[in-house]
Amino acid sequence: MATKKAQQPTPLTKSDIIDQYADYCLMHGHKPATVYKFAKNNGYEEAEFYKYFTSFDTLERFYFTEMFNHALETLEASPAYGEFGGLEKLSAFYFTFFEIATANRSFVVYSLTEGSGALKNLLKLRELRKEFTVFAQAVLDKPFETQHPRADKLQQDALREGAWLQFLAIFKFWLRDTSPGFEKTDIFIEKSVKASGDLVYNSPLQSLFDLGKFIWKEKFTV
Repeated sequence: MATKKAQQPTPLTKSDIIDQYADYCLMHGHKPATVYKFAKNNGYEEAEFYKYFTSFDTLERFYFTEMFNHALETLEASPAYGEFGGLEKLSAFYFTFFEIATANRSFVVYSLTEGSGALKNLLKLRELRKEFTVFAQAVLDKPFETQHPRADKLQQDALREGAWLQFLAIFKFWLRDTSPGFEKTDIFIEKSVKASGDLVYNSPLQSLFDLGKFIWKEKFTV
């Protein structure tokens, strides 16, 4: 009679650890006390954790860059995306990223509002910032063509940093959005991209007025 082969244990993956960590944080309202205890409670040695992450903070930073990568991979898989202009690509990224964020909203909100350390929580986006600014610089056209390397660099820096500030503003709005389906975030994205595009490339007044009116209404009306 043939004997059954012993079933090999499933290898631990990054995704497994992230899911375990997110579940712990959301169930307990705080991060695990130590990597040692967290690993033991999930049935493996802490050395397995350190194969992928050096700390819980690095795990959270990786989480946000993975959201970025997933959003970009989703967009690049669409044939239509390659035909988009720079602002269209930026807008499509925002919509896709925040769709992913919404699917994982509980942990994203927890991670970015944990405790009272706003600056510490913002540092969790450090790697995301690097990825996003490279993306923004690649897709956005410079408003002026010059023959001066220094002027070109200033334009590139302004576009890159401006896009990052816009991304953070949308992120902050989304975190506070209580509208059904986060539809107001969608409106904010549309108006922000339109206003910033007009500010850089066209006549800005009407778009800036529309954006300002929307922000005023959301901030000062109930």
